[in-house]
This record gives sequence, C-alpha cells and structure tokens, in this order.
Amino acid sequence: MATPDATMKLLTSDVPVSDNVALHARKVSFDLSDLPLHYVPHDAFATHVLNVLNLLLPAGEEWFVETFKEALPLIQDEKLREDVIGFMGQEAMHAHAHSGIRHLLRRKGIDTAPFLDQAHWIFESVLGERPVSGLRQRNYLVEKLAIIAALEHVFAFLGDWVLNADGLDRAGVHPTILDLLRWHGAEEVEHRMVAHETLHYFDSSYFRRARAQLIAGPVLIFLFWRGTRFLMNADPELVAMPENEKRIFWRNFVKATKRGVLPSMPHLITRMAQYFAPKYSPGNVGDTAQAVAYLASSPAAKAAEQ
Repeated sequence: MATPDATMKLLTSDVPVSDNVALHARKVSFDLSDLPLHYVPHDAFATHVLNVLNLLLPAGEEWFVETFKEALPLIQDEKLREDVIGFMGQEAMHAHAHSGIRHLLRRKGIDTAPFLDQAHWIFESVLGERPVSGLRQRNYLVEKLAIIAALEHVFAFLGDWVLNADGLDRAGVHPTILDLLRWHGAEEVEHRMVAHETLHYFDSSYFRRARAQLIAGPVLIFLFWRGTRFLMNADPELVAMPENEKRIFWRNFVKATKRGVLPSMPHLITRMAQYFAPKYSPGNVGDTAQAVAYLASSPAAKAAEQ
C-alpha cells in the first residue's frame, strides 16, 4: 500500500522529459501447451482475473492499432511518427502473444466466445468506424485517441505492478504465464509515453483527457467483473463449487490481493487518481531501465532470438 507521501508524489510530480527509447516489436513465442487451467496455484479466481486480461488485450490492442493507423498520416512530427510505428508493432505482437490463452481455455473446456463477443461489440460497434467526415471525423479520431491514452495509463501501471509483484513468484505462478505477463508489462512501461503524447499532439485539453478516463475506467472494471464471473461459471473444474461462491467477486479479490497475486485496491485507486493530476505524465509510472532490463532477460525473448 502506498504511503501518504508516496501518494502525494504520484499526484503532484512534475512532468519529466520523455524517455528516449527506440521502440520496436520483439518476436516472442510462448509455449502454453503444459499450462494448467489454474496457473495461479490453489486460486481459480486470481487465475481467471488474469485470464480476462489475457482475453481482452487482443481485442483492445487490435483496435488500438487500427486507430493509430488512422492517425499516423496526420502526424507531421517525425519522432512521434517513429514512436507510433513502434507502438503499433508492439501492440500487434501483444495481441498475437495473448491469443494462446483463448486456445488454452478452449482445450480445457471453456468456450470464451460469449464474453469476447461483448468485448468486440464495444470496440467494433461503439468505438468502430462511423459515417462522418471533415471536422467530425477528426474529432471522433481524437476521442478514440483519448480513450486509448486513458487505457494505456492503466496498462502501464499494471505493467509496473507485475514487474515488481514478488507475490506471484511466492505463489508459484506457472513460469511461462509469468514471463508472458512480465514481458507484456515491460513493453507497456517502455512505450507508456506514446499514447499520451499522441493525444497531446492533437489536443492538450485536460477536460478531454480526464473525461476519457471517466468513461474508460468504469467500462474496464465492468468487463473484468463480467469476464471473471463468466469464467468462474464456465470452469469445468469448479462444478462442485456452490453457485453463490462463484459469484463472490470482491471477497475473493481481497483474498488474492493479500496473497500478492493481484494489485490491491489502494494501489489501484492511487494509480488511477494519478491520471487526473493536471501535470500528469506517464513518465511518472514505472521505470524504463527496469522494463528494458526485463525485456533483455525474458526467457521467451531470448528463445526467439536464438
């Protein structure tokens, strides 16, 4: 739990200079063939919360890439263009890497289509293409970029959390899924400035940035709640569990946070509040050096290089 001094620092830190990192997609491969259904030992709930993350990321990040493709021709700043291209490459690789979880769940007897259909409906119908042109088209693009910047803040602080979550190691989380989560988390920290700087390039309005988080945050919470309940009910290894226990979300969440396998509520609230600071910068979230060091030592990344 963050101390009061640490919380105040998070909320009031000055905007730092953007990290000068050349972003590029890294080829990785994760063999999930021997992954047990409950890869967080003795904790189906925490496993399925992480599964929701793994299921949502491909749907969301494919939409991220399509939105940035639309924005790229309008960006004249060469450094930002390079960062956006690197960001798009990394996001596309993330979507591919996490798709293995859906195949794993299917092999274990869980059809994720009903839940994923809801997620795709949000990204394709609510936030998809609209028959608009001119200034309305540009404004809609900026609205989508604001949603992405808001979500990227969440992914950045979750990436920072997973890189430092020794509770996952103590709990004996399967090493392959742990590497997948930390590899992705490290790249989220590495490219955390891009979505924010892209939004700022088109619109530096505090109101638009804050409003986007007020929309995106609750929707993300709902999807995690809905997805976790869906997976708990569909889990063939939990058929003997009473239905009322499967529906308990917050009690199981608190238990998992005490074990250190999920981020605590105070941590989530503090990090989310950070986004609403007028001088907010993603540079205050995570440590680029730590992220790059993990990416250099990731078992999957090293195996791909060989």
